[in-house]
Amino acid sequence: MGNKNGQPLNGGVAPPSGAVHSSAAPASGQGRGGAPDAAVGGAGTGGAPLAACATPLHNNGTGEPPNGNFGSSASGGQPGQPAAGGAKPAAAAKPAMTPAQQQLAQQKAAEGCGGCLSGGPPVDPTAARRRGRHGANMGSGMTPDDFELLQVVGKGSFGKVFQVRKKDTGKIYAMKVLKKEQLLKRKQVAHTQTERKVLEEIDHPFIVSLRFAFQTHDKLYMVLDYFNGGELFFHLKANGRFSEELARFYAAEIVLAIECLHENTIVYRDLKPENVLLDEEGHIRLTDFGLSKDSISGNTLTHTFCGTPEYLAPEIIHGAGYNKAVDWWSLGTLLYEMLTGLPPFFNTNVHVMYEKIMRATLAFPAYVSPEAQSLLTGLLQRNPQARLGGGPRDALDLKEHPFFAPIDWVKLTRKEVVPPFKPYTKDGVEDISNVPDEFKKEAPKDTPVNPSALKARVNFPDFSYAAPDAAGGIAAATAEQPHEENHEILG
Repeated sequence: MGNKNGQPLNGGVAPPSGAVHSSAAPASGQGRGGAPDAAVGGAGTGGAPLAACATPLHNNGTGEPPNGNFGSSASGGQPGQPAAGGAKPAAAAKPAMTPAQQQLAQQKAAEGCGGCLSGGPPVDPTAARRRGRHGANMGSGMTPDDFELLQVVGKGSFGKVFQVRKKDTGKIYAMKVLKKEQLLKRKQVAHTQTERKVLEEIDHPFIVSLRFAFQTHDKLYMVLDYFNGGELFFHLKANGRFSEELARFYAAEIVLAIECLHENTIVYRDLKPENVLLDEEGHIRLTDFGLSKDSISGNTLTHTFCGTPEYLAPEIIHGAGYNKAVDWWSLGTLLYEMLTGLPPFFNTNVHVMYEKIMRATLAFPAYVSPEAQSLLTGLLQRNPQARLGGGPRDALDLKEHPFFAPIDWVKLTRKEVVPPFKPYTKDGVEDISNVPDEFKKEAPKDTPVNPSALKARVNFPDFSYAAPDAAGGIAAATAEQPHEENHEILG
C-alpha cells in the first residue's frame, strides 16, 4: 500500500531505463499543440487545437510534492505510518524523467488546452427522472460578483479555471470561465452546449458534477466541485510511473466512469491523465466532456476526427467511423502510460506516432505483469470488434479480466475501498499544493473582453443552472432573462 499522507516513499519508482519507445526528433513545428498537422478537433492557431476546451496546462514546475513510489510499500515501517517520533517521512528526490518523458511533458504544457470539464448530453429513458433530481434548466440568478476569485488553477484556449469562494456560503468551488468570442471563432458552440448538458445529466461518484451555470454578455461560467488532489498527470509527471496496485485502482475507477457514460449512450473520446482529477482522499473524477459524442449505441458510428494524438484509436485515424470502443483503446493507452511512464506508441513526430498506432508491434518492459500484459493486449486490439469491451458486454469484459481480480466492484462503486495513495495537502479544501506553479504565480483576475469582440449579444439558451443540492440551489433559481432583440440565439 502507498503512503496515506501523500508523502514520498523510500526508493521512488523511477521511469524505465531509457525510453520504452524511441522518439524521433520532431519535424519543424510538429508535436502536440504545434503545427496544423498535429491538430485534432476544433480550431486553433494555424489549425485546430488537439482538444478544444478551456483547460489547465500541465507544467507542475517545482510545485509541492506528492512524490515517490506511488502505491508500493515503504521500507522500514508499515505503509501510511509516520516515521519514529511522529515525524513525516523524509522527502525522497524526484526520479528524473527520461528525455522522451520530458518532451511529452513539454508538448502537453505547450498545448494550451486539453484537460478540464466539457461534454455531450445523454439520451436515455432515465434522463427526465435525473433532471428532476438535479433541477431543471433554470436561471441561477447569479453573476460573477457572487464569487470571490482565489486562485488560477487552469488556463486554456477559451478562458480560465479559477478556484473560487461563494460569498454567501463560503464554500469552495472550481469556476470555469469561457469567452463567447473564442467559442464562436473556433466553432465550439455545440461542444460547449454538450458539455453543459452532460455535466448536469450525469450523476456518478467518479465524474465531476455541475453546481451552477450562468452567463454574461461576453462569457459563460460553469461552477463545479473543486478537487484539491490535482490531475493524474501532475502526479505521473512527478513520479515517472505508478505501481501496478495504484494503476489498477485508478483504471478500475475509470472503468466505472466510462461504463456510466456508455450506458447513457455517450462516447467520451478524450481520456488522458490530464482529464482525470483526484479528490482529497485519492479517488478519481473524470472531467472534460467537450469532445464527447452522445446518442452512440449499438452499431451507430460517428466520424469526427478529434481527441489527443497519443490516445487516438486506430479507427479514428483511419477515418472509417467508430463507436464507444475507442474509449477502451484510450484506457489501454493510459494504463500503459501509468505502468511504464509513456504511452505505448509515443513519438514526438505526430505522423510517426500515427503510423505506430496503426502498425507498430506492442512491446512491454519486463516488469509489466502477465495479467497487465494480457489486459493491455486486449484493450489495444486494432480491430474494434475484437477489442476487449468492444462488444455488447462493454465494461463487463474488463471487469471479469484477471488483472482486475483483486477489485471488489460493488465496494469500489460505493467508495468503500481505501485508495492506495492519498494526495499531499496541507490547507484543507482550499489547498493548492497540487496546482502547477505557473498558475500559482498568476493573479486571479477575470479579465474583461474587448467590447467590440462581439458584434451582437449572443445568448446560449437554457445555459443557466443551479443544482438543488447546492447552497441556494433551486430556491435561488430564476427564469432566464428575456432575449433582447439584438441577441443572436444559438440553437
